[in-house]
Amino acid sequence: MPDSPRTLRFAIPKGSLEEPTIELLAKAGYEIYVSSRGLRPSSNDSELDLYLIRAQEIGRYLGQGFIDCGITGYDWAYENGVDLIDLAELPYSRATTRPTKWVLVVPEDSPIRKPEDLEGKRIATEGVGITQRYLKERGIQAEVEFSWGATEVKVPDLVDAIVDVTETGSSIKANRLRIVDTLLTSFPHFYASPAAAADPWKKEKMDRIALLLKAALCARGKVGLKMNLPADRLPELIEKLPSLRRPTISQLSEEGWVAVETVIDEIVVRDIIPELKRLGAEGIIEYPLNKIVP
Repeated sequence: MPDSPRTLRFAIPKGSLEEPTIELLAKAGYEIYVSSRGLRPSSNDSELDLYLIRAQEIGRYLGQGFIDCGITGYDWAYENGVDLIDLAELPYSRATTRPTKWVLVVPEDSPIRKPEDLEGKRIATEGVGITQRYLKERGIQAEVEFSWGATEVKVPDLVDAIVDVTETGSSIKANRLRIVDTLLTSFPHFYASPAAAADPWKKEKMDRIALLLKAALCARGKVGLKMNLPADRLPELIEKLPSLRRPTISQLSEEGWVAVETVIDEIVVRDIIPELKRLGAEGIIEYPLNKIVP
């Protein structure tokens, strides 16, 4: 009988990270197809067996060996306290390129000014494990209760402080709250279960995915730029435009002209193209990039 095809059980975070994760996977070459109610997406890679699972639970299922690999925040892996193989940090988030922060928050007029002021107090949070470990490291005795959400509304009437997630801090300010300390800073990571990492076929497959995910992130915010330029203007181009310090230069069939190609930050293109025209560049082409492999 022929061998059954090998598959890799891969968890995608359901919720706020779902859309940016699927977009990142597409840039990496993996098109993910999700139905409106389905929790088992499909993809253009028949070797992937995909699951949509809440980010809070992915680390636990990885630790138990029910799935082989998945993308979830470092914070939730830390919260679950499981032994995972970290294949790659992936610096993206749900709303910005900033990391997620777990912060200790109190009302603006609270007498709590430092972590030690929490002694004997009551704290609400979704990250119970994160908060308990933080308090234990500092020798602080406080009651920590699980919060199902809308944690900001619980202070000061129901609890003395909260530990909540923020990227920009705008919600905290809008609710007239104040950050006392940062407990943890987190980006998504690509994790594997120890059992999957010990399987040569799965490990090679996961390493390939990790390489492509990192390459897709490396290309974020960058574009390719190519042009033809009079050869005698090349030194001025390199001197005037530091972002073109290491371009690829090729001689053209027409005497006295060179082809220049480089990768630059997209945000500076609007300033560079007029300068290129001033230097006599022709046939300027800007093109998008999906991946850059260092």
